[in-house]
Formats: sequence, structure tokens, C-alpha cells
Amino acid sequence: MGLGGCILMVAIGGILTFATDWNSSGFNVHLVGLILMAVGFIGMAAYVSVYKRRRMIPPTAATPPVVEDPDPHHHRHHYEI
Repeated sequence: MGLGGCILMVAIGGILTFATDWNSSGFNVHLVGLILMAVGFIGMAAYVSVYKRRRMIPPTAATPPVVEDPDPHHHRHHYEI
């Protein structure tokens, strides 16, 4: 489930919890909304942690650092006359 699905679950859970006054004898609508919100927040946290870990670039020790000439246009030619 992606980030959009998690946000959608939080939104639907919030609507069921705070914006409805439905009464059902089979299940508690407000509890279902709270569960959807909790699962959505947990999914967002998991998605962000995986995304953060995926973006980290490990340092490579095999590649030596590049050292550039401080003045590349200055040529040192010694001509003998």
C-alpha cells in the first residue's frame, strides 16, 4: 500500500469517527473509524521509514577522491633558448 492509500485510510477513518452518527447493532462505526485511522498512520510511518532508508546512498570506499588542479589554465612550460 502506498502513501496515498494510507492517507485515504486516515481520511475515511476520520469521517467515520467524527462526521457520522450512524448506529448499527452489528458493529461500532466509530471504532471502525479509529482502527482505520490507526492502520493508516502506522502505514504512513512504515512507508516513510522505508523511503528514507531507500534514499540513503552508502559511501563507496573503493573509489579514491578526485583531486583537481587548482589552476588548470596555468601551464608550466620551460623553454630553453
